[in-house]
Amino acid sequence: MAENKRKIVLVGTGMVGMSFAYAALNQSLCDELVLIDIDERRARGEAMDLNHGLAFLNSRMEVSVGGYSECSDADIVVICAGVNQKPGESRLELLQRNTKVFASIVPQVVRSGFDGVFLVATNPVDIMTRVTYELSGFNAAKVIGTGTTLDTARLRYLLGEYFEVDPRNIHAYVIGEHGDSEFVPWSQAILAVKPIDDVLADNPASYSMEELDRISLEVRNAAQEIISAKGATYYGIGVAIVRIAKALLSDENSVLTVSVRLRGEYGGKKDVFIGNPCIISSGGAKRLLELKLTEEELEKLNKSCEVLNQNFRSLAL
Repeated sequence: MAENKRKIVLVGTGMVGMSFAYAALNQSLCDELVLIDIDERRARGEAMDLNHGLAFLNSRMEVSVGGYSECSDADIVVICAGVNQKPGESRLELLQRNTKVFASIVPQVVRSGFDGVFLVATNPVDIMTRVTYELSGFNAAKVIGTGTTLDTARLRYLLGEYFEVDPRNIHAYVIGEHGDSEFVPWSQAILAVKPIDDVLADNPASYSMEELDRISLEVRNAAQEIISAKGATYYGIGVAIVRIAKALLSDENSVLTVSVRLRGEYGGKKDVFIGNPCIISSGGAKRLLELKLTEEELEKLNKSCEVLNQNFRSLAL
Protein backbone atom coordinates (compact mmCIF):
# COMPACT_ATOMS: atom_id res chain seq x y z
CA MET A 1 0.00 0.00 0.00
CA ALA A 2 1.01 3.62 -0.45
CA GLU A 3 3.16 4.80 2.48
CA ASN A 4 2.31 8.48 2.55
CA LYS A 5 -0.96 9.12 0.75
CA ARG A 6 -4.08 7.10 1.37
CA LYS A 7 -5.60 6.66 -2.06
CA ILE A 8 -8.85 5.02 -3.10
CA VAL A 9 -10.13 4.51 -6.63
CA LEU A 10 -13.90 4.18 -6.99
CA VAL A 11 -15.18 2.40 -10.10
CA GLY A 12 -18.83 3.22 -10.65
CA THR A 13 -20.43 6.58 -9.83
CA GLY A 14 -24.02 5.44 -9.45
CA MET A 15 -26.03 5.93 -6.28
CA VAL A 16 -24.10 3.33 -4.26
CA GLY A 17 -20.72 4.61 -5.40
CA MET A 18 -21.57 8.22 -4.71
CA SER A 19 -23.18 7.44 -1.36
CA PHE A 20 -19.83 5.89 -0.45
CA ALA A 21 -17.95 8.90 -1.84
CA TYR A 22 -20.13 11.38 0.06
CA ALA A 23 -19.76 9.43 3.33
CA ALA A 24 -16.01 9.14 2.71
CA LEU A 25 -15.76 12.90 2.22
CA ASN A 26 -17.65 13.62 5.43
CA GLN A 27 -15.44 11.24 7.40
CA SER A 28 -12.22 12.36 5.71
CA LEU A 29 -11.55 8.72 4.90
CA CYS A 30 -8.55 9.15 2.62
CA ASP A 31 -6.26 11.75 1.05
CA GLU A 32 -7.18 11.08 -2.55
CA LEU A 33 -10.34 9.70 -4.14
CA VAL A 34 -10.37 9.04 -7.88
CA LEU A 35 -13.65 8.40 -9.69
CA ILE A 36 -13.87 6.14 -12.75
CA ASP A 37 -17.02 5.62 -14.76
CA ILE A 38 -17.88 4.62 -18.31
CA ASP A 39 -19.87 7.87 -18.35
CA GLU A 40 -16.94 10.23 -17.82
CA ARG A 41 -19.14 13.32 -18.01
CA ARG A 42 -21.21 12.09 -15.08
CA ALA A 43 -18.06 11.27 -13.11
CA ARG A 44 -16.75 14.81 -13.68
CA GLY A 45 -20.02 16.29 -12.50
CA GLU A 46 -19.95 14.15 -9.37
CA ALA A 47 -16.34 15.17 -8.63
CA MET A 48 -17.23 18.84 -9.03
CA ASP A 49 -20.24 18.50 -6.75
CA LEU A 50 -18.18 16.84 -4.00
CA ASN A 51 -15.31 19.32 -4.27
CA HIS A 52 -17.65 22.28 -3.95
CA GLY A 53 -18.54 21.16 -0.42
CA LEU A 54 -14.95 20.88 0.82
CA ALA A 55 -14.93 24.42 2.20
CA PHE A 56 -17.54 23.39 4.77
CA LEU A 57 -15.83 20.18 5.88
CA ASN A 58 -12.89 19.25 8.03
CA SER A 59 -11.44 17.33 5.10
CA ARG A 60 -8.58 17.77 2.68
CA MET A 61 -9.57 14.96 0.37
CA GLU A 62 -8.65 15.45 -3.25
CA VAL A 63 -11.49 14.25 -5.46
CA SER A 64 -10.76 13.82 -9.15
CA VAL A 65 -11.70 11.86 -12.25
CA GLY A 66 -9.25 9.47 -13.85
CA GLY A 67 -8.68 6.28 -15.79
CA TYR A 68 -7.52 2.83 -14.81
CA SER A 69 -3.87 3.90 -14.77
CA GLU A 70 -4.75 5.73 -11.53
CA CYS A 71 -5.13 2.34 -9.83
CA SER A 72 -1.38 1.67 -9.97
CA ASP A 73 -0.63 3.30 -6.60
CA ALA A 74 -4.05 2.98 -4.94
CA ASP A 75 -4.50 1.31 -1.56
CA ILE A 76 -8.04 0.19 -2.36
CA VAL A 77 -10.11 -0.16 -5.51
CA VAL A 78 -13.79 -0.04 -4.62
CA ILE A 79 -16.05 -1.52 -7.30
CA CYS A 80 -19.64 -0.31 -7.29
CA ALA A 81 -20.19 -0.54 -11.05
CA GLY A 82 -23.05 -2.63 -12.36
CA VAL A 83 -26.66 -2.61 -13.40
CA ASN A 84 -29.40 -1.64 -10.97
CA GLN A 85 -31.48 -4.18 -9.09
CA LYS A 86 -35.10 -4.02 -10.20
CA PRO A 87 -38.11 -4.31 -7.88
CA GLY A 88 -38.77 -8.00 -7.26
CA GLU A 89 -35.44 -9.04 -8.77
CA SER A 90 -33.19 -11.15 -6.55
CA ARG A 91 -29.53 -10.32 -6.19
CA LEU A 92 -28.63 -13.56 -7.93
CA GLU A 93 -30.65 -12.61 -11.02
CA LEU A 94 -28.25 -9.72 -11.51
CA LEU A 95 -25.36 -12.15 -11.90
CA GLN A 96 -25.03 -12.60 -15.64
CA ARG A 97 -25.34 -8.92 -16.47
CA ASN A 98 -22.89 -7.74 -13.85
CA THR A 99 -20.31 -10.41 -14.69
CA LYS A 100 -19.98 -8.88 -18.15
CA VAL A 101 -19.42 -5.48 -16.56
CA PHE A 102 -16.67 -6.86 -14.31
CA ALA A 103 -14.93 -8.57 -17.22
CA SER A 104 -14.38 -5.08 -18.66
CA ILE A 105 -13.14 -3.60 -15.36
CA VAL A 106 -10.99 -6.00 -13.34
CA PRO A 107 -8.38 -6.84 -16.01
CA GLN A 108 -7.79 -3.12 -16.61
CA VAL A 109 -7.23 -2.53 -12.90
CA VAL A 110 -4.72 -5.39 -12.75
CA ARG A 111 -2.84 -4.20 -15.85
CA SER A 112 -2.25 -0.85 -14.13
CA GLY A 113 0.05 -2.57 -11.65
CA PHE A 114 -2.44 -2.30 -8.79
CA ASP A 115 -1.25 -4.18 -5.69
CA GLY A 116 -3.79 -3.10 -3.08
CA VAL A 117 -7.11 -4.56 -1.95
CA PHE A 118 -10.23 -5.01 -4.09
CA LEU A 119 -13.38 -4.08 -2.18
CA VAL A 120 -16.51 -5.19 -4.05
CA ALA A 121 -20.01 -3.85 -3.38
CA THR A 122 -21.83 -4.77 -6.59
CA ASN A 123 -24.61 -7.35 -6.20
CA PRO A 124 -24.84 -10.28 -6.02
CA VAL A 125 -21.82 -9.35 -3.95
CA ASP A 126 -20.57 -12.79 -2.89
CA ILE A 127 -20.44 -14.06 -6.44
CA MET A 128 -19.12 -10.78 -7.84
CA THR A 129 -16.33 -10.92 -5.25
CA ARG A 130 -15.49 -14.43 -6.42
CA VAL A 131 -15.61 -13.24 -10.04
CA THR A 132 -13.17 -10.46 -9.12
CA TYR A 133 -10.89 -13.01 -7.48
CA GLU A 134 -10.93 -15.25 -10.57
CA LEU A 135 -10.44 -12.40 -13.04
CA SER A 136 -7.68 -10.72 -11.03
CA GLY A 137 -5.54 -13.69 -10.06
CA PHE A 138 -4.96 -11.95 -6.71
CA ASN A 139 -4.39 -13.67 -3.40
CA ALA A 140 -7.86 -14.28 -1.93
CA ALA A 141 -6.99 -12.20 1.15
CA LYS A 142 -6.80 -9.11 -1.06
CA VAL A 143 -10.24 -9.58 -2.62
CA ILE A 144 -13.16 -8.96 -0.26
CA GLY A 145 -16.78 -8.00 -0.63
CA THR A 146 -19.14 -6.03 1.56
CA GLY A 147 -20.83 -9.36 2.32
CA THR A 148 -23.30 -9.23 5.19
CA THR A 149 -21.76 -6.16 6.81
CA LEU A 150 -24.87 -4.07 6.26
CA ASP A 151 -27.18 -6.96 7.18
CA THR A 152 -25.30 -7.31 10.47
CA ALA A 153 -25.67 -3.57 11.13
CA ARG A 154 -29.41 -3.83 10.42
CA LEU A 155 -29.65 -6.80 12.78
CA ARG A 156 -27.87 -5.05 15.64
CA TYR A 157 -30.00 -1.94 15.19
CA LEU A 158 -33.23 -3.96 15.46
CA LEU A 159 -31.94 -6.06 18.35
CA GLY A 160 -30.93 -2.89 20.14
CA GLU A 161 -34.49 -1.65 19.84
CA TYR A 162 -35.93 -4.98 20.96
CA PHE A 163 -33.71 -5.42 24.01
CA GLU A 164 -33.50 -1.65 24.68
CA VAL A 165 -29.72 -1.79 24.57
CA ASP A 166 -27.13 0.25 22.66
CA PRO A 167 -26.56 -1.71 19.40
CA ARG A 168 -22.82 -1.44 20.00
CA ASN A 169 -23.29 -3.82 22.93
CA ILE A 170 -25.03 -6.41 20.76
CA HIS A 171 -22.65 -9.00 19.30
CA ALA A 172 -24.64 -10.88 16.70
CA TYR A 173 -23.95 -11.61 13.05
CA VAL A 174 -25.72 -12.33 9.79
CA ILE A 175 -23.68 -14.85 7.80
CA GLY A 176 -23.83 -16.71 4.48
CA GLU A 177 -25.05 -15.27 1.20
CA HIS A 178 -25.94 -11.58 1.15
CA GLY A 179 -29.41 -12.52 0.00
CA ASP A 180 -32.27 -14.96 0.46
CA SER A 181 -30.26 -17.74 2.14
CA GLU A 182 -28.52 -15.56 4.72
CA PHE A 183 -29.24 -16.35 8.36
CA VAL A 184 -28.49 -15.41 11.96
CA PRO A 185 -26.63 -18.03 14.03
CA TRP A 186 -28.43 -17.27 17.27
CA SER A 187 -26.22 -19.72 19.17
CA GLN A 188 -23.38 -17.21 18.71
CA ALA A 189 -25.34 -14.06 19.59
CA ILE A 190 -24.34 -12.20 22.76
CA LEU A 191 -25.78 -9.21 24.63
CA ALA A 192 -22.70 -7.62 26.20
CA VAL A 193 -21.21 -10.78 27.78
CA LYS A 194 -24.42 -12.79 28.12
CA PRO A 195 -25.55 -15.27 25.42
CA ILE A 196 -28.90 -14.25 23.98
CA ASP A 197 -30.17 -17.81 24.55
CA ASP A 198 -29.66 -17.17 28.27
CA VAL A 199 -31.37 -13.78 28.05
CA LEU A 200 -34.44 -15.50 26.59
CA ALA A 201 -34.38 -18.26 29.20
CA ASP A 202 -34.13 -15.77 32.07
CA ASN A 203 -36.85 -13.44 30.70
CA PRO A 204 -39.52 -15.64 29.07
CA ALA A 205 -42.26 -13.08 29.66
CA SER A 206 -40.35 -10.30 27.91
CA TYR A 207 -38.46 -11.92 25.04
CA SER A 208 -38.98 -14.87 22.71
CA MET A 209 -37.26 -16.73 19.89
CA GLU A 210 -40.35 -16.10 17.75
CA GLU A 211 -39.65 -12.37 17.94
CA LEU A 212 -35.97 -12.91 17.12
CA ASP A 213 -36.98 -14.94 14.07
CA ARG A 214 -39.27 -12.07 13.04
CA ILE A 215 -36.34 -9.67 13.36
CA SER A 216 -34.07 -11.89 11.25
CA LEU A 217 -36.77 -12.05 8.57
CA GLU A 218 -37.08 -8.26 8.67
CA VAL A 219 -33.33 -7.98 8.16
CA ARG A 220 -33.42 -10.39 5.21
CA ASN A 221 -36.30 -8.56 3.54
CA ALA A 222 -35.05 -5.03 4.25
CA ALA A 223 -33.44 -4.47 0.85
CA GLN A 224 -36.56 -5.46 -1.10
CA GLU A 225 -38.72 -3.26 1.12
CA ILE A 226 -36.45 -0.27 0.50
CA ILE A 227 -36.28 -0.98 -3.24
CA SER A 228 -40.07 -1.21 -3.38
CA ALA A 229 -40.39 2.12 -1.57
CA LYS A 230 -37.70 4.22 -3.25
CA GLY A 231 -36.24 2.20 -6.12
CA ALA A 232 -32.80 1.33 -4.73
CA THR A 233 -30.68 1.03 -1.59
CA TYR A 234 -27.55 3.13 -1.32
CA TYR A 235 -27.04 5.14 1.89
CA GLY A 236 -26.60 2.18 4.23
CA ILE A 237 -24.26 0.28 1.94
CA GLY A 238 -22.32 3.48 1.21
CA VAL A 239 -21.55 3.89 4.91
CA ALA A 240 -20.75 0.17 5.22
CA ILE A 241 -18.13 0.48 2.45
CA VAL A 242 -16.55 3.40 4.31
CA ARG A 243 -16.41 1.31 7.49
CA ILE A 244 -14.59 -1.54 5.74
CA ALA A 245 -12.25 0.85 3.90
CA LYS A 246 -11.38 2.55 7.18
CA ALA A 247 -10.46 -0.80 8.72
CA LEU A 248 -8.20 -1.48 5.74
CA LEU A 249 -6.51 1.92 5.64
CA SER A 250 -5.99 2.11 9.42
CA ASP A 251 -4.83 -1.50 9.80
CA GLU A 252 -7.45 -1.87 12.53
CA ASN A 253 -7.70 -5.64 12.86
CA SER A 254 -11.45 -5.05 13.21
CA VAL A 255 -13.94 -7.91 12.91
CA LEU A 256 -16.46 -7.35 10.12
CA THR A 257 -18.79 -9.73 8.28
CA VAL A 258 -17.25 -9.25 4.85
CA SER A 259 -17.47 -11.69 1.95
CA VAL A 260 -14.36 -13.86 2.08
CA ARG A 261 -13.16 -17.11 0.52
CA LEU A 262 -13.56 -20.28 2.54
CA ARG A 263 -10.49 -22.53 2.70
CA GLY A 264 -11.78 -25.68 4.34
CA GLU A 265 -13.81 -24.22 7.19
CA TYR A 266 -17.24 -25.51 8.19
CA GLY A 267 -16.62 -29.14 7.31
CA GLY A 268 -14.35 -28.62 4.32
CA LYS A 269 -16.02 -25.78 2.42
CA LYS A 270 -13.61 -24.36 -0.16
CA ASP A 271 -13.49 -21.64 -2.82
CA VAL A 272 -16.95 -20.17 -2.18
CA PHE A 273 -17.09 -16.55 -0.94
CA ILE A 274 -19.59 -15.91 1.87
CA GLY A 275 -20.28 -13.29 4.52
CA ASN A 276 -18.50 -14.33 7.71
CA PRO A 277 -16.81 -12.56 10.62
CA CYS A 278 -13.26 -11.81 9.56
CA ILE A 279 -10.35 -9.81 10.95
CA ILE A 280 -9.64 -6.93 8.55
CA SER A 281 -6.20 -5.32 8.40
CA SER A 282 -4.20 -3.35 5.85
CA GLY A 283 -3.56 -6.52 3.85
CA GLY A 284 -7.24 -7.35 3.54
CA ALA A 285 -8.81 -10.46 5.06
CA LYS A 286 -6.26 -11.31 7.74
CA ARG A 287 -8.10 -14.22 9.34
CA LEU A 288 -11.55 -15.71 9.00
CA LEU A 289 -13.24 -16.59 12.29
CA GLU A 290 -14.95 -19.96 12.02
CA LEU A 291 -18.05 -20.02 14.22
CA LYS A 292 -19.09 -23.03 16.27
CA LEU A 293 -22.48 -23.59 14.68
CA THR A 294 -25.27 -25.93 15.72
CA GLU A 295 -26.27 -28.72 13.33
CA GLU A 296 -29.28 -26.68 12.18
CA GLU A 297 -27.15 -23.59 11.59
CA LEU A 298 -24.51 -25.59 9.73
CA GLU A 299 -27.23 -26.95 7.45
CA LYS A 300 -28.32 -23.38 6.69
CA LEU A 301 -24.72 -22.47 5.88
CA ASN A 302 -24.41 -25.51 3.61
CA LYS A 303 -27.55 -24.40 1.76
CA SER A 304 -26.19 -20.88 1.36
CA CYS A 305 -22.88 -22.15 0.00
CA GLU A 306 -24.63 -24.46 -2.44
CA VAL A 307 -26.82 -21.63 -3.76
CA LEU A 308 -23.73 -19.51 -4.39
CA ASN A 309 -21.75 -22.38 -5.92
CA GLN A 310 -24.57 -23.31 -8.30
CA ASN A 311 -24.87 -19.76 -9.56
CA PHE A 312 -21.13 -19.31 -9.92
CA ARG A 313 -20.85 -22.55 -11.91
CA SER A 314 -23.40 -21.16 -14.37
CA LEU A 315 -20.87 -18.56 -15.49
CA ALA A 316 -18.37 -18.90 -18.32
CA LEU A 317 -15.28 -17.05 -17.10
